Amino acid sequence: MSRRRLGTQGLEVSALGLGVMGMSGVAGMPEMYGKPDEAEGAATIARALDLGVTLFDTAEVYGPWSNEELLGRALGKRRQNILIASKFGFRLTPEGRMNGLDGTPENARRALDASLKRLGTDHIDLWYLHRYDRNVPIEDTVGAMAEGVRAGKVRYLGLSEVGVSTLRRAHAVHPISALQSEYSVWERNLETDVLAACRELQIGIVPYSPLGRGFLTGQVGNPHDLPDTDYRRVDPRFQGENYQRNLAIVAALQTVAQRHGATSAQIALAWLLHQGPDIVPIPGTKRRRWLEDNVAAAAITLSPADLTALSAVGATSGARYGERSMATIDR
Repeated sequence: MSRRRLGTQGLEVSALGLGVMGMSGVAGMPEMYGKPDEAEGAATIARALDLGVTLFDTAEVYGPWSNEELLGRALGKRRQNILIASKFGFRLTPEGRMNGLDGTPENARRALDASLKRLGTDHIDLWYLHRYDRNVPIEDTVGAMAEGVRAGKVRYLGLSEVGVSTLRRAHAVHPISALQSEYSVWERNLETDVLAACRELQIGIVPYSPLGRGFLTGQVGNPHDLPDTDYRRVDPRFQGENYQRNLAIVAALQTVAQRHGATSAQIALAWLLHQGPDIVPIPGTKRRRWLEDNVAAAAITLSPADLTALSAVGATSGARYGERSMATIDR
């Protein structure tokens, strides 16, 4: 697979990464996207390595904790030349429930050492602040994260879901190599001002949920047929009239996909890759079948007409999160 650079500090990764979260769920929602299968998850990670994927994305809150452990075991002796990205910033109860945000330097130091232990490695390649804790100056949080770089425990720093002002303040403390944010054909919030700021500061963009939590694949079906534990049962964009209206976006993807002999998921990923060489999507999956489909998107070349058609699909119906989760996004 081709490579791309994130930032100007030397971080080079595969054009597509792998989001590992679905293999363990997230704190409080272990079956967020269906029942986990650890064996298939490990096999999917191994297959991603074979296909040239070098960037693997996890977080303390995934599982919680168990996702980092799974990734560490699955990489095993193949850790060399593989880039691990992980995140911290949520406060977790001993029972593994989320209880707000914690961007304090003390939590940063604790989280880093705990993640290293779970991952079974001596360094994290790309370490993100998962969400900005507005009760702690970003300068203090990033300053503590930079201690990890100086200690050799971290190679590069990133932020997730922050706005332009926070991004600039953080970058002034220590170079930020990547901004992780939701970005896809149906989620374009970065395009107002964040994308331009990242390019001005030469910060790479790592889109998560590039397939709209499976919606853009056209394979999810009626959300009411999903298990009660599946997050998409309450996702605003999967509900009622929102769901019906958003099918038009899938239809546009399928129209382009037919011209290329591809799937709608591949076209959605190819669209993102065509938005710039500084963009590295991390589609998540817990099955080899979908991984192989996703990776093939890196070889698709879209025409100007394709790009125009996809960029003109119109606004997505419904908020991307519920009110509580939206409150954690710094925009």
